[in-house]
Amino acid sequence: MSEAAFALDPRLHADTRFVAMLPLCELRLMDDARYPWLILVPRRAGVTEIADLAESEQAQLWREANQAAAALRAIAPCDKLNFGALGNIVRQLHLHVVARTEGDAAWPGPVWGSGAAVPYATDALAARLDALRQKLERDRG
Repeated sequence: MSEAAFALDPRLHADTRFVAMLPLCELRLMDDARYPWLILVPRRAGVTEIADLAESEQAQLWREANQAAAALRAIAPCDKLNFGALGNIVRQLHLHVVARTEGDAAWPGPVWGSGAAVPYATDALAARLDALRQKLERDRG
């Protein structure tokens, strides 16, 4: 399970925008303005399940999930954070972190499969990415 052979799944590449490289994961923003939604993708080739990671990598994934969640909550206050690692369509291991608010487009159901994504407007996407990066940088420092 080498990082050298890692390649982001084409669907994840198409549906998300790059935020940052964390020690284990590539952090990406789902391009769906209906929900503040981050995706963590461990840079390990051939990994489909959290259990496929070494124990130390599993612990690192959860540290990074908590870091992503804190950044998300700081820029998009929410009523509930949803975490999910489904992998039924995209097999490459990726962990969703979704900020939910009562009354959002899918509330109280899951965001997966709830209507068509609404891509961010260019300025809104740039602002969201910038806010996330600034928060992550402040937390690292």
